[in-house]
Amino acid sequence: MSERGLEARFHASRTPVRAALSRLEREGLILHEGRSWTVTPIDLGEIASLAELRGVLEPAAARLAVARAQPDALDAVRAHLDALRPTPDQQAGIRMGSTFHLDLAALGGNRFITDAVADALTRLERTRWIEVRTPETRDAAWQEHSDILDAVQSGDADRAAELVAAHVAGTNDRLLGFIAQEGRRLRGAGMAIVGAPERAGVDAGAGRA
Repeated sequence: MSERGLEARFHASRTPVRAALSRLEREGLILHEGRSWTVTPIDLGEIASLAELRGVLEPAAARLAVARAQPDALDAVRAHLDALRPTPDQQAGIRMGSTFHLDLAALGGNRFITDAVADALTRLERTRWIEVRTPETRDAAWQEHSDILDAVQSGDADRAAELVAAHVAGTNDRLLGFIAQEGRRLRGAGMAIVGAPERAGVDAGAGRA
C-alpha cells in the first residue's frame, strides 16, 4: 500500500491517511517498508505470546469483576451478551467475543487491564475470524461466555478465573489447529504466515493453577 494510493482510493487528504496508517502500525497490523506499507503476516509466535498474556490477564480481570462489580453492571453485561446471541456470520462472532471480553475486563474497574485486553484482541483481529468460522463454534463461544458470566454473578472467583483460562486456551488451540491444517490454503489466499508451529504451543493448563 502507498499513501498516495490510499489518498486516491478513499478521496482523503494526506494528514488523515498518515494518522490512520500510524495507528494501524501501533496496533501491529501493518509494517512500514521504505515508501510503502504492507499488512503484517500471521505470526504464530505472536499468537502464542498473546494467548499467554490473556491467560494471565483475563482470569485476574474475572477475579476483580467478582470483587468489584455492582449488580446493575452485571445485569447490563448479561443483557449485552444475550442481545449478541444471534451470531449469523463471522464478523458478528468476532464482535460478540470482543464485546464480552472487554465488558468483563471493565467490570473490574481497572482501565489499564481493560486497555491491555483491548490491545491483545486488536492484534488478534485478523486471525480471530478463523476460530469463529462456523455457526457451531460461534454458539460454543457464546455458551462459554455465558458460563463465565454465571460464575461472576454467583460470586465464584475461582470458577470464573478457571473458565476464562480454559476459554482462552481452547480458543488458541482451535485457532492454531486450523492454521496448521489450512496453512496452504491461507497462503494461497494471500496471507503470509511466519513462525515455527512448535514455538506457538501454549500449555492449556497454564492459566488454571
